[in-house]
Amino acid sequence: MTNSKLIRVLIADDHAVLRAGLRLLLEAQPDLTVVGEAETADQAVALDAQLQPDVVLMDLTLPAHPGDSDAGPAGLEAIQRIKASRPEARVLVLTMHDDEGYLRAALQAGSVGYVLKRAADTELLSAIRAVHQGGTYLHPAHAKALLEGMLRRGANVSEPDSYQRLSPREQEVLKLLARGYTNQQVADQLYLSVKTVETYKARLMEKLGLRSRADIVRYALQRGLLGEG
Repeated sequence: MTNSKLIRVLIADDHAVLRAGLRLLLEAQPDLTVVGEAETADQAVALDAQLQPDVVLMDLTLPAHPGDSDAGPAGLEAIQRIKASRPEARVLVLTMHDDEGYLRAALQAGSVGYVLKRAADTELLSAIRAVHQGGTYLHPAHAKALLEGMLRRGANVSEPDSYQRLSPREQEVLKLLARGYTNQQVADQLYLSVKTVETYKARLMEKLGLRSRADIVRYALQRGLLGEG
């Protein structure tokens, strides 16, 4: 007979071994059960709508769609989509990214907690129970980093934002690149040629002083751009 008081958890992570380990960890608890697993952002959104779990355990670095070979920060978009269709959803981020930018982006997207994979043991279990009860969960070090970041940005509020130097099209290209889209996918999304996208990419990187795609992702996270719809 099923225990109706069990906390129902959906796991979204693109690593099968990690999902299996998390399932074993969670189902060893008397009050937790895993109701589904997703390996892409699309699957996470679809399974959330179908299963309506109590807690969604979300990795940030996921492929966007089935068949995608590269994982990008599609977990952020998945959080937004889940919250848009089911506002009561409780999304807890489980990630390897110990970074204030990712933390802020996850909270802006609608998550209610943030746990590092290296701490995925007692801390994770406490976090799941906390967010299920309507609370939030942040490690004290993350809460401190978040506060310090807010204070730093407040002190620099008079400085001009380099993002405003970009044209609207350059801003669009920046956001899509930061979300993990390839040049071809950006071109398809914006109805441009790949060569034109490459030109926009070169211009925005020059304006912002960026050298790589990793720099683009880091910049977008620091500006909170990946939390935007």
